[in-house]
Amino acid sequence: MSPMKPLAQYGEPTNRSTALALDAADPLAKYKQAFQISDPDLCYLDGNSLGRMPLASVKAVNDFLTQEWGKELVDGWAHWIDEAQAAGNLLGRATLGAAEGQTLVQDTTSVNFYQLCNAAIKARPGRKTVIIDSSNFPTDRYILDGIAKDLGLNLITLNNDGMGGPGQVDVAADCELITPEILEPFLNDDVALVTLQVIHYRSGSRPDVKAITDLVRKHGGLVVWDASHAGGAIDLQFDAWGVDLAVGCTYKYGNSGPGSPAWLYVNKSIQSQVLPTIQGWFANDKQFEMGPFFEPADHIRRFQIASPSIIGIRAMQASYQIIEQAGMQAISEKAALGTELIIALYDAWLAPLGFTLLTPRDQNKRGGHITVGHPDAKKIAAAMRSMTNTIPDYRTPDSIRLAIAPLPTSYTEVYDGLKRMRDLVQSKKYLEIQDSGSRVT
Repeated sequence: MSPMKPLAQYGEPTNRSTALALDAADPLAKYKQAFQISDPDLCYLDGNSLGRMPLASVKAVNDFLTQEWGKELVDGWAHWIDEAQAAGNLLGRATLGAAEGQTLVQDTTSVNFYQLCNAAIKARPGRKTVIIDSSNFPTDRYILDGIAKDLGLNLITLNNDGMGGPGQVDVAADCELITPEILEPFLNDDVALVTLQVIHYRSGSRPDVKAITDLVRKHGGLVVWDASHAGGAIDLQFDAWGVDLAVGCTYKYGNSGPGSPAWLYVNKSIQSQVLPTIQGWFANDKQFEMGPFFEPADHIRRFQIASPSIIGIRAMQASYQIIEQAGMQAISEKAALGTELIIALYDAWLAPLGFTLLTPRDQNKRGGHITVGHPDAKKIAAAMRSMTNTIPDYRTPDSIRLAIAPLPTSYTEVYDGLKRMRDLVQSKKYLEIQDSGSRVT
């Protein structure tokens, strides 16, 4: 693949012809037709929250219902039994830079996060401190707080967004970004676990995964990375970076559907050191002997709790086969170029209207979405949906996320969505919007 050309070589970003030129040169443009596009006028800039539906998923799920479950009944378990591992291998090589035998597709991100955090803490006996940041996704913060309370641990929350949390300590972070320099003063031989996001869900900033993992390891601790907003958007290299433990979902850039099964990653080098917290029967070495004692398998299955969702896995496999075919290098390059386009349009159109940029400008420090701030963000995001046929998403207290999902989203879709946003705010029509009463934002 030839090196990615800079945005300026395609033309002036504020001209629609530039977006058209980007689409004409896009090696991934053909993949848009692999997704259901029910309204061609819709600008969908929320693929970082829920991806579009691949057409292949319809056939995959229907074939499972009619050709597998419908015909095979219980005999289907003869080949379904290890689907969590097979699907994990696909996801690992397609999006994580992970060799086989290190990834499982199962359960939810929350359950997997609980499992791996507990396992990491117990693998470092005698250590009583765990660290998270206040801008981390709520599930991760709440679960780690609960674990700390249950085990009598000292929880440190790095207050990188001003919202605080249990055991908060203020840190000076740009765009919420946790750097090795910010983290190091809190590391010592009492720290069992650090957990951070590969891409911050709100700001879109991107920590240096390898540098932070190496730093925590130097102090004897383990890191659990949450890659929910990174997998399928940036080119992850977990094996090469020496990542210990990680979790993530499949319904954002993975396009596997609402509530699709999540995944966990445990590096082979530490699989013998970490033990599951939830001792499910799938994790038992001799699973079908159904014996009186729990004896964990000596490979990745030791972290499988119970029967996987085969119907969910079929939709996930259909989507990740497309991702594997497209290639994460090309996908990540489009995410970088697409977010550069959003920033250029922000500079020209949104900054003069009182917006602020909450995501790093450096493409190596961001993922597939850009976040902008505005005092009226909630009203603007709601009005974009109902008045302009453009879907972003709002995050408290005052931010709007704008994403390019590289496979189903065109550059022109990004351009048109940002132009509609500018026109809406200029007109002040968004002030007429009424609260829908939905708790979903």
